[in-house]
Amino acid sequence: MNIKNQVQQMDEMVAQGAIVDAVKTFFAETANTSDYNNVKTSGKKQMVEKMENFLGSIAKVNGITHHHTMVNDKVSASEFTFDFDMKDDSKIYWHEIIRRVWNEEGKVIAEEYFLA
Repeated sequence: MNIKNQVQQMDEMVAQGAIVDAVKTFFAETANTSDYNNVKTSGKKQMVEKMENFLGSIAKVNGITHHHTMVNDKVSASEFTFDFDMKDDSKIYWHEIIRRVWNEEGKVIAEEYFLA
């Protein structure tokens, strides 16, 4: 499995705002995630639910920018900026690195978020 191609396709989906579809397509069933706020998910189903709830709270997408990606063997790191207006009138502006570990089948088995 060509991990570089998988990473590129996933990053393109995220940049287009198809974040739930990216998780559904590229996450292994047992994938785990954690972020810089110590929020964790266990399994693809829980991550899909988390992303659906999050996306449902967005009033307006001001921009999603994919800056760079690095791939080394089965680990990738993608840099994004996310700019959202939320339904509760708050604003989200995240500049983050998304580190992913991939399995032999080209599925994400671990994903971690870091502030850039």
